Amino acid sequence: MDATWRTAITATRHCLTGCAIGEVLGMALATWWGWGNVSSIVLAVVLAFFFGYLLTFTGVRRAGLDVRTAVRTALAADTVSILVMELVDNGFMLAVPGALDAGLVDALFWASLAASLAVAFVLTVPVNHWMIGRGRGHAVVHQMHEGHHHH
Repeated sequence: MDATWRTAITATRHCLTGCAIGEVLGMALATWWGWGNVSSIVLAVVLAFFFGYLLTFTGVRRAGLDVRTAVRTALAADTVSILVMELVDNGFMLAVPGALDAGLVDALFWASLAASLAVAFVLTVPVNHWMIGRGRGHAVVHQMHEGHHHH
């Protein structure tokens, strides 16, 4: 395991955390508001992006970046991985019969969500690794953290 794989896994874990928070919150709100499947997926995806970006944004802000650069970095670092994760995740949820209709109290919903996030995690790590290898995505975040520690 070289450093880029470690970075890719960390980056994916961050993204996954944000996505998971967004998904669960989105599903909870949509259920609470009595929304249909499509609206609840849209809400979950929007929230997943929001929290995914927020985690990276907070991280790079701590590393000492100004807000504008931090926002740009988060967008650059996370857009692809969140997109891949959401596509896989929601695709998986749609593929499992009854997963979306299962409520939040339903074991099927949680089992499907856990499985879809696991599948998404496995598929997103190589994407992040490839981007980091090309100096994109979280490589940018990583350089900023590195640069910050030398001062």
